[in-house]
Amino acid sequence: MSLPVVAIVGRPNVGKSTMVNRIIGRREAIVEERPGVTRDRKAVDAEWLGYHFTLLDTGGWMADGDALDDKVSQQSEQAMREAEVILFVVDSTVGVTPEDERVALLLRRLATPVLVIANKVDDASHEAAIWEFMGLGLGEPFPVSALHGKGTGDLLDALITHLPEGSDREPEEPVSDDPELFSVSLVGRPNVGKSTLFNRLIGEERAVVHDRPGTTRDAIDTIVETQTGPIRFVDTAGMRRKAKIDEDTEYYSLVRALKAVDESDVSLLIIDATIGVTHQDQRLAERVDAAGCPIVVLLNKWELLNTEQREKIGDDVERKLGFLGSPPVLRISALSGKGVNRLWPELQQAVGDYRTRIPTRDVNKSIRSAQSAQPAPGGARVLYATQGATDPPTFTLFVNRELPKTYLRYLERSLREDFNLGSTPIKLRVRKRND
Repeated sequence: MSLPVVAIVGRPNVGKSTMVNRIIGRREAIVEERPGVTRDRKAVDAEWLGYHFTLLDTGGWMADGDALDDKVSQQSEQAMREAEVILFVVDSTVGVTPEDERVALLLRRLATPVLVIANKVDDASHEAAIWEFMGLGLGEPFPVSALHGKGTGDLLDALITHLPEGSDREPEEPVSDDPELFSVSLVGRPNVGKSTLFNRLIGEERAVVHDRPGTTRDAIDTIVETQTGPIRFVDTAGMRRKAKIDEDTEYYSLVRALKAVDESDVSLLIIDATIGVTHQDQRLAERVDAAGCPIVVLLNKWELLNTEQREKIGDDVERKLGFLGSPPVLRISALSGKGVNRLWPELQQAVGDYRTRIPTRDVNKSIRSAQSAQPAPGGARVLYATQGATDPPTFTLFVNRELPKTYLRYLERSLREDFNLGSTPIKLRVRKRND
């Protein structure tokens, strides 16, 4: 069953993301007391009294902003069109503003039920101010404090009366919660084209794209059906060195991005080909590699380079990212789509490697061959080996004594080469014979 969509809209800095966190009962949306923190649409599942729905957080709608503000406003308007119910958040401490009136005008043109939330009613002294919002022509406002929770129960009681029939039935387990769902994260420095590529891959204008560094503030995921089954793509915020991070918002964006990498099966490391491989690209690649996540390197904006520049960045990748082994390197233009189609076979190969199952006989043959070519120091030896799990390939080694970490890396490399596992992560579990 597809859950009904409830969109939270309004001008910037009225408390929309705080409202999202209050309704779902956890800090999912990034919140800061200044406008412009939320920019993309972010969907989270919510429940109230047995009724289930998808809550859609949006950026602040602005009438006369810059090019980026216009794109954020377009995202908000798209959410209005998709929703079965709209929660229109206004600020009771400020009163009705011209932008509130412009948003109300848009909402009155829709046939969608709208509930007006007069937010920041933190005490009784603010309650009288809410009646000014009756002038928006959208019905009686609900006095709410998203920060402290006051009035949210009454609001949600009213909300569920507008949900479609059947919303009180337990929903099917969403595909997105499937632990075996293959996950691909898009990572890179700010302003290298991650969101442009994300929109290209999922086939819709989901993430806000603009030539200002740091546009994406949170990790956004979308599931795409492919020939190899569903794949979750996660767009992350641009990652900079911690020393460069001077905002709470950017810090939490970094935390969410790193969490997305840790939970990914493959990371697409996007590099701005017009700049080349920077020191920060190297550090980011090290962080992704340390998470045990295979990497596909994407050189974006390739169409802007001349022949000499293309040769130079090829050398750059080999020299500065050599510690990654031999990751696939694709030359693409996320903006035009050129070269992006070559990514799908690489992801298909990555999915296949990730789910590889190798017969026990072949595993032991590979280990014996590796030990014959280079015995472990101190008489240590693998007596028997088997693959215990997939997603990723996980091998259990039964040994007579502890093996050095360097030798385990050697065995891992041998298994990878013998079974053409590419850059997929491999897990080795070691058990002594007397365990």
